Amino acid sequence: MSKPHIEIEYCCQCGFLLRSAWMAQELLTTFMDDLGGVTLIPGKGGIFEVRLADGTMVWSRQQEGRYPEAKELKQRVRDLIAPEKNLGHSDRK
Repeated sequence: MSKPHIEIEYCCQCGFLLRSAWMAQELLTTFMDDLGGVTLIPGKGGIFEVRLADGTMVWSRQQEGRYPEAKELKQRVRDLIAPEKNLGHSDRK
C-alpha cells in the first residue's frame, strides 16, 4: 500500500517559500513513517494551500483567513492519514 503525499502550494510573490519548506520539514519529521513525501508547488495571488495529493484540502489560507500554526497543520494531517498517532506536545491545548 502506498503512503499518502502532501502538496503545499505557496505564493512566490508573497515570499513564502521558506515558510512552506519549514512546514514540509515539520510534516516529514512528524510523519516520517506515514507519508510518502511532500511536494512544494510555487503559485501566485496569495495562495497557501496544503492538501493531500488526491485533492483533499487540509488547509487553505483563503478559507481560514490566515496561515496555519505547525501544531494545527500536524493535527489536521494526522486526522486524515494516521488518526491513531499521538502527537505528544502538539496534542495539548
